[in-house]
Order: sequence, then structure tokens, then C-alpha cells
Amino acid sequence: MTRVNNVDVQKVQSFESKIKNDPSAAKKTQVIEGEWIIEEGDVQFQSIIKYEGGETVFKVDNPTFMGGGGKFPGPMHYCLYGLASCYTGTFATMASMLGIQIKKLTTRVEADVDFTRVFGLGDNPVMEEVRVILHVESDAPEEKIKEAEALALQRCPVVFTLQNPVKLIAGLEISKG
Repeated sequence: MTRVNNVDVQKVQSFESKIKNDPSAAKKTQVIEGEWIIEEGDVQFQSIIKYEGGETVFKVDNPTFMGGGGKFPGPMHYCLYGLASCYTGTFATMASMLGIQIKKLTTRVEADVDFTRVFGLGDNPVMEEVRVILHVESDAPEEKIKEAEALALQRCPVVFTLQNPVKLIAGLEISKG
């Protein structure tokens, strides 16, 4: 059995071995394309997200105080969800690689969002901190669980992205029609 905590440990080890021999294999391009919905009564933005096993639709509707209908998650929900899922997945993978059997794993992510910058009313950071709390049920020794947590904090791609500036290149294409 190569699955531990719903993680295919053998595949993770195989990919790790592959990128040790060929570091360029570690780079994977992610592309998200979406469309703002002009018609009233629908959500405001949607994307067809394609992934290895198929595709799904992500819908966004800003909260009512930002002019949306509040019918679907807003962009910040998806941002925090990305953190929650990536950090939890990285922790589960690290725990599995360390042989830790998890009985239950839940995550809580919270942040105080300041919208004054959006309206040009201040230079306050949009978020001063993001709080992530993992709740782990396991019979493994506490030190081993803390080791998995330390590895997750070091290795989670979304944690790294939030903690380190990433160059953003914005472009604009204008069509008449």
C-alpha cells in the first residue's frame, strides 16, 4: 500500500526523485482564464478551470458591499481557500512521508481584510496577517507532528508566495467592437 492519509507516497517520492535528476521538471505552468459576466442576475466572474483529471467551473460574486450579489464566494474567499487547501495538503503529504497516521485533519484560515485601499481612501495593507490553524488528530508523538508542521510551513507553495514578493506582470489588450 503506497497511500497514507490519502496521499500516494510512492508518486510523491517518484516525482521528488525525478526533479532531483532534472530540476526543470519541477516547473509546472498554471493558467487561469475567466470572463466578467456583463448581464445582471448572474455571478460576476467565472472560469473554467482545467486540471489533470478534467475541468470545473469556479464562479465568483463579490459581496453586496462591493457591488456584487453575494451569491457565490468572493475573490478573497478563493484566495484564502487556496491557502487552506495547499497548506493542509502540504502538511498531509509531509506527515505521510514521515509515516504519521492521521485520524482527522481540519484547517481554519482567517484574516481581517481592510478595503480602504480598494476605494483609494488609505494606504493600509489589505491584510496585516493571515492566521492558519491546523487541528490534527493522531496518535503519533507530538514532536513528529510538529516536524510535519515545520516542513509544511517551509515547503507549502502558497505559504511561500504569501511570505515572499512575487513579480506581477500585468498586461492590457484592448479591442473595439
